[in-house]
Amino acid sequence: MAIITSYSTLQTAVADYLARDDLTSYIPNFIQNAENKLYRTLNLRNEETALSVSISSGVAAVPSDFKALKIAYVSDEPVRLLKWVSLNELYTDYPYRSSADIPYVISREGANFVFGPSSLDGTLEGIYYAKLSALSDTNTTNWYTDNAPEVLLYGALLESAPFIKDDPRLIVWQQLLVDAVESLDVENRNAQTSMGPLIQRIS
Repeated sequence: MAIITSYSTLQTAVADYLARDDLTSYIPNFIQNAENKLYRTLNLRNEETALSVSISSGVAAVPSDFKALKIAYVSDEPVRLLKWVSLNELYTDYPYRSSADIPYVISREGANFVFGPSSLDGTLEGIYYAKLSALSDTNTTNWYTDNAPEVLLYGALLESAPFIKDDPRLIVWQQLLVDAVESLDVENRNAQTSMGPLIQRIS
């Protein structure tokens, strides 16, 4: 059984667990699908990235690797943390956009952050969760391969369900994935006691 240390050894481990030669060509897709689901449902401390973007004409560019916002504020004294709201709520509460002020709320509109009230020019700072680059033949490792390879393994194995159908191993892999994600939750909360919910239920 392969020890998982990289993209290639992850593929080997998935193949070993599946024990199906006819699924080898699908394994990269299983891994990709598992990664995408993990990145959409988990916000881990290793993904925390400093946010510092210019605000001009009431908007600020969203970083290309942006997943979710942890904290944000417009550079000013005293610091006023912005509240994340839906775009509909922002425009309902702050419909007039001709004047600018220090904002109270923030939302996303396409490729930009927008503010309520419309923000003065300045700098948007804070912390956001950045999406990790997908594993590939050229990007062979990431935080998961180094720290939680079992999460990738069981996630990828579950993606084989359409092919192996009623295989009883799926139930085992499902529970192992849930256990692995919950252990990440505990570890993350121990490191950051003030963070919000980490996981959504994986079913």
